[in-house]
Amino acid sequence: MSKTNKFAIIFSFFALWINVNFSPNYQQVIGFVVIFLFGILHGANDLALFQKISETKKSISLKKLTLYYIGIVILGAVLFYSIPIVALLLFILFSSYHFGEQHWNTLETKEKNSWITIFQTIYGLFIFSLLFSFHEIEVEKIIYQITNTSIQQLEFKWITICIGLLMIASGIKLNSISVKFKSEVVVNIFYLIVFAIIFKTADLVWAFAIYFVIWHSISSIEEQINYLYGSFTLKNFRSYFISAFPYWITSLLGIFILYYIFKDKELFNALFFSFLAAITFPHTIIIIKMQNSK
Repeated sequence: MSKTNKFAIIFSFFALWINVNFSPNYQQVIGFVVIFLFGILHGANDLALFQKISETKKSISLKKLTLYYIGIVILGAVLFYSIPIVALLLFILFSSYHFGEQHWNTLETKEKNSWITIFQTIYGLFIFSLLFSFHEIEVEKIIYQITNTSIQQLEFKWITICIGLLMIASGIKLNSISVKFKSEVVVNIFYLIVFAIIFKTADLVWAFAIYFVIWHSISSIEEQINYLYGSFTLKNFRSYFISAFPYWITSLLGIFILYYIFKDKELFNALFFSFLAAITFPHTIIIIKMQNSK
């Protein structure tokens, strides 16, 4: 178990103390605040990562890279506007792989194997399905707000069981080709138990914030700093923050404008998750490239 994940477990149970001592409305406010502070920040340095990956700072200008990135975000937003159900499914698929890859980014075999990608995606899907199954009514409302499609006929608990069985099956296959998988499977099962406790006891937004920030974003920031600057230190975090600041502030301004225009709580929740989805598409692609460049 890494030092970062040990801290994540401690902070997770501290976050559950907040769940006991604060009302659901306050939990939502705190959840949005920590997502704004760290969740958005962890994707705000994508352009710097892309420059590092490509090593073409002289041939590709920052302006051009920025336009490419904005273009992908706009394309994601257009998808959510025109065919929201397809966009939402793509978001869940991209995010599932992104979350699963973060947990299992040390997996390797003698040669690149598609089973690693399959397992990472299913693992991420299982995390989503756990969250959804413990908050079916709220999730149904948000999905209806985003897609105008009712999913009340879906049984999330059965979906979770099916995805869990697929995860076990793909894990058995991966166990036969990856030595690293064997050494990490027990601790990752323990993490899933921790996630289930969090998702079961916390409000939807707060539960998502605990996982997204403590278990994903902070680990991702550490990994990005190590990639960009060679080591994770306070000085390098400051450099990372300064580099990300303009894009982070721009994203926050966009969110606050959304909130000002759409003050209805349920509608804002839907728009907020749509916004996260739109910026997830390019971020996931860049993180994949970062991992491959290692």
